[in-house]
Amino acid sequence: MNPLARQLNETLQAESPDVYAMLSGLGKAIYFPKEGILSQSAEAKAKAKKYNATIGIAIEDGKPMHLKVIQDTLSAYDPKDIYEYAPPAGKAELRAAWKAKMLKENPSVEGKKISNPVATNALTHGLSIVADLFADAGDAVIIPNKNWENYELTFGIRRGAEIVEYPLYNENNRFNAAGLREALLAQKGKGKAIVILNFPNNPTGYTPGPEEGDEIVAVIREAAEAGINVVAVTDDAYFGLFFEDSVHESLFGKLAELHPRVLAVKVDGATKEEYVWGFRVGFITYASQSDKTLAALEQKTTGIIRATISSGPHPSQTFVLHALQSPEFEAQKAEKYEIMKQRANRVKSLLDSGRYGDVWGYYPFNSGYFMCLKLNGVSAEEVRTRLLDQYGVGTIALGETDLRVAFSCIEEPNLEELFDTIYKAVTEITSSR
Repeated sequence: MNPLARQLNETLQAESPDVYAMLSGLGKAIYFPKEGILSQSAEAKAKAKKYNATIGIAIEDGKPMHLKVIQDTLSAYDPKDIYEYAPPAGKAELRAAWKAKMLKENPSVEGKKISNPVATNALTHGLSIVADLFADAGDAVIIPNKNWENYELTFGIRRGAEIVEYPLYNENNRFNAAGLREALLAQKGKGKAIVILNFPNNPTGYTPGPEEGDEIVAVIREAAEAGINVVAVTDDAYFGLFFEDSVHESLFGKLAELHPRVLAVKVDGATKEEYVWGFRVGFITYASQSDKTLAALEQKTTGIIRATISSGPHPSQTFVLHALQSPEFEAQKAEKYEIMKQRANRVKSLLDSGRYGDVWGYYPFNSGYFMCLKLNGVSAEEVRTRLLDQYGVGTIALGETDLRVAFSCIEEPNLEELFDTIYKAVTEITSSR
């Protein structure tokens, strides 16, 4: 094993032995090289005042070489902020700004030790880093039965982990803490589990209320006290889009420093929060009472980035930083939030109006981009294809009965026509039988 990896592992064993035990084989082996091209280039950047012949970019007139046809569209930015490689862990100013934003929006994190967020190539990349660092073949990854299908690819197919599902809702249409508890405590023989908490949920648009959030935290604490090492991952892709009386911050804050056997990991990003889907800017943040543990996890995370994509895109990191620093940022974000909230409220008013009879029910939703219909007596796939082929309307069929509708991408005046069209497709199918 590389001496740097061994040193990081020894630090984790001494500072947080339970966290060390959570690491996968790859997680134990990975490290960020302190010697080599990057470190020597960094030293040269600081000291080589005459000529710096270290790193693989081209310089012209003292600035990164670039094409005018590209720079003309980016003239508001200095070439050094868009053309050079970003550091593997991300642009330092952006990481600091995102941490400040996180602390402001999540008061429960206040006073707890968290790492500096490491920039990722959006959230899927952040989740894949979690999978690489902590998931070995056969490890349990616990998710609700209403989930984002990419978890299966990221943790199951790529890393060979076992996907363990529990029903998202209980009989009262609230978060099923008892189901999570059963799935989690069933891993006592393995002594380890990865729990993914995705709120607002994709595909249902559901976020637990404060009491439900406390129940989730209590279940994870109980599992830790039972001897299970829990990697508790908050997938906060749709963070901030809370439209009703749900929790309005990430559960990361309450999971941070919960128990030595619980490692809280926050995966988030600008992708949905700031409406910049194509920018591919995300972050991964850890919580621990040990500064040395946090530093070691940052190093291992950066090692994964170096070994896969080397570093994220510099221009989009600069664009996001510029937005976060703008005095107009908060007002513009609030404006878009209101638009999204109005769309969600309009959908709920339509569904509660009685105009669609009993052809469907819907799963509780109060946040995010989506909601899910539960169709009665008709196949979701059959409805999806009819909508697409006959009416040019796109929806997502999930399982036998569930139809996901992304109200985020439908203008409010068009929502009534959208649901009327879905209703028409359902009744046409049922009447033809």
